[in-house]
Amino acid sequence: MRKRLLIIGLDAMSPDLAFDRWASELPTLHRLRTHGIWGLLESTLPPITVPAWATMVTSQDPGTLGIYGFRNRKDHTYHRMELVSSHWLREKTVWDYLGLSGKTSIVIGVPPSYPPRSIHGAMISCLLTPSAERDYTFPKSLKPLIEKKFGTYLFDVPNFQTHKKSWLLDQIYRLGEQRFEIVKWLIQTQDWDFFMFVDMGIDRMQHGFWGFMDPEHPQYEPGNPYENAVRSYYRFVDQKLEELLDLLENLEDPVDLMIVSDHGAQRMKGGFAIYEWLIQEGYLRLHTHPQGITRLTPEMIDWQHTIAWSEGGYYARIFLNVKGREPQGTVDPRDYEKIRDELTAKFLDLTDEEGRPFPTDVYRPEEIYHAVRNVAPDLMVFFGDLAWRAIGSVGYGQVWVPENDTGPDDANHARHGVFVMYGPSVRPRPEPLKDLIIYDIGATVLAYFGIEPTNPLRGKPIPYGGG
Repeated sequence: MRKRLLIIGLDAMSPDLAFDRWASELPTLHRLRTHGIWGLLESTLPPITVPAWATMVTSQDPGTLGIYGFRNRKDHTYHRMELVSSHWLREKTVWDYLGLSGKTSIVIGVPPSYPPRSIHGAMISCLLTPSAERDYTFPKSLKPLIEKKFGTYLFDVPNFQTHKKSWLLDQIYRLGEQRFEIVKWLIQTQDWDFFMFVDMGIDRMQHGFWGFMDPEHPQYEPGNPYENAVRSYYRFVDQKLEELLDLLENLEDPVDLMIVSDHGAQRMKGGFAIYEWLIQEGYLRLHTHPQGITRLTPEMIDWQHTIAWSEGGYYARIFLNVKGREPQGTVDPRDYEKIRDELTAKFLDLTDEEGRPFPTDVYRPEEIYHAVRNVAPDLMVFFGDLAWRAIGSVGYGQVWVPENDTGPDDANHARHGVFVMYGPSVRPRPEPLKDLIIYDIGATVLAYFGIEPTNPLRGKPIPYGGG
């Protein structure tokens, strides 16, 4: 019998909400878990949309991919940061392997997939696509068909970090409605063996509305009009899952499915102003200090007197200004490890505003990745188990700040996403599977189709009970 697999990617779906807090309100997801297998899915380090989806579909870690975030250093100069594109993804994806085996794939919105690449099947690019005016499909003939039937294609919610909450709510639902409708259309009208899509709605909803639902969030106000916004969207997604299941059950060939998220979510407690800290500790010097809060740019830094700098975001990427590596390097290569040790010790010894121990994790890329390619950070720092964002602006005059510096944002990422697998090939198990990691998804897809990878994988096939 022909084997077919559908992967439903729900960016940032939180197991705390989907498997626990709202489990009884999500009947479709409960059914899939009860009659399938499920568990927490440990994300990659760092647990960010890009590179997390890329690691999932290649079963390679970020160091091997050379992708450490949405934007990465292009070289060792100070100015060249580049947004990730599909050109950065040089390792084989699962659909590359499948195509070589004569299997047909349909891939929608899986980062990084802009510009769309030639595959044995069809592809619609991801949230990194600049606009719908660009070529965003393979083959190109698919784009006019989509636009004729569904209108302008929606890749993401633009400017989702906004105070316009009513507008944001409407945009997220528009995105989700269109994405699921296009998926259902392609499932029925195209021939495929493997189908994978990603919906960004849950992630955008949590970033925009977590503080409205969580009594422990610093911004929470009881009785606010958006108290159930995130909860309602989880119910909406559950209804869409039911519609997909009904559709799959009417297909001629049986289909197995996975539901996965690239990471989870949690309340954002505040921000750690990494540049302010580096300045206070004597590692970073500016030409002049700004009068107000300003996004730091390379031109503001006195490189001849700077030892280390950073990139803000969900975590802090620390770079040392090394002689012979950076244009105006100050760190003697013989002191490189000494300074990394010194910075690590200081980060691990951080205390919060009230002097209490502050949980901080510091990683060296070469110790957590199988390979380190492109320009990796010298250190990777996670503040408060990711509940505190690394702030990329200066001018605060203090290290601890209450909010993100890129716009209103209620949530940060968490280390675990969700995994569910259901279908005729799956042997149900009542207890959750343990020790699942994001790399296992790619390995499982290849094992499902009986394909031997040509390169060693970071993950291992999940024992789903099929053959």
